[in-house]
Amino acid sequence: MLPTLTPSGFFWPRTELGTDVKVHEWIRQLQSQEEFSKKNWDAVVFGVPLSRSSISASGASEFPEAFRRSWKGFSTYNLDFQKDLQQLKVADLGDVKMHFTDIPQCHSNIKQTIIDVRKQFPNSFPIAIGGDHSITAMLVSGLNELEPDKEIGILQFDTHLDLRSLDDHGPTNGTPIRNLIQNGVIKGENVYNIGLHGFFNGQSLIQYAREHKVNCITLKEARKRGLTETVKEALSQLEKKVDTIYVTIDMDVLDIGFAPGVPASTPGGMRTDELFDAVYSAGLSTKTAAMDIVCLDPTRDHQAQPTVKAGTYTFLTFLTALMNR
Repeated sequence: MLPTLTPSGFFWPRTELGTDVKVHEWIRQLQSQEEFSKKNWDAVVFGVPLSRSSISASGASEFPEAFRRSWKGFSTYNLDFQKDLQQLKVADLGDVKMHFTDIPQCHSNIKQTIIDVRKQFPNSFPIAIGGDHSITAMLVSGLNELEPDKEIGILQFDTHLDLRSLDDHGPTNGTPIRNLIQNGVIKGENVYNIGLHGFFNGQSLIQYAREHKVNCITLKEARKRGLTETVKEALSQLEKKVDTIYVTIDMDVLDIGFAPGVPASTPGGMRTDELFDAVYSAGLSTKTAAMDIVCLDPTRDHQAQPTVKAGTYTFLTFLTALMNR
């Protein structure tokens, strides 16, 4: 086990794989040091159950467990691409250790985890399951600390700019991108935020984005061009400027009708099929090196869990893209 990780509180029993395999039968949940010593995973997943750093009431810390529980409802076979994810070896490493009250300690653990994961599994693609959006600043900072000579770009799917003042808010889910820019981890011009819409970003934040050359692409603009084409163009520009691309998916980019289970749900957002297409395109880039899914609150979700299922579908769609690179 890695020092800042703890085993998941929920495990599926291990079974022999049959003909029609479900995701819970396929992803390997690691439980022993011997299993952690294996290096041949194509992707490694870990939960980041933190939501105390959210500026609004949030149960996003509950998503890693809800995410794992949802696996039983999904097959490993992707009908749209006629591909079976069983071709990939995917391991669940457990959850980052969280302190009950000390948010800086939680953030420190998150940063150390991504460093340790990259060292332990250098050939595996890391995927973090949040948690609120504050975790992104810690994960990207960890990657930067590990390889300071590499330029990192951000592809962000979000309703919000996440550029609130650190002086006013601290390292919350409203400040991760500003946190990274202000601390010199990334350049504003290497951030591409797709999905912004409506009445949910103040003028001071838009002004900060302009000053730091953040690439803000509204959902209205993206739909005119096409979501897939918009993502491809953003990736094309990033690939010319940076060494690695980090993809962060804030589930509040979805319309409230598709994703009621987010802390800051809004009307006018993406449809789920649009997000899946966008995420698939993001995963195809060979420079995309890590990703997270954040701000999904199962405690606000409807009984049928449309938001949790959308989050898991997003994860599986991204894995499909990794397989099809």
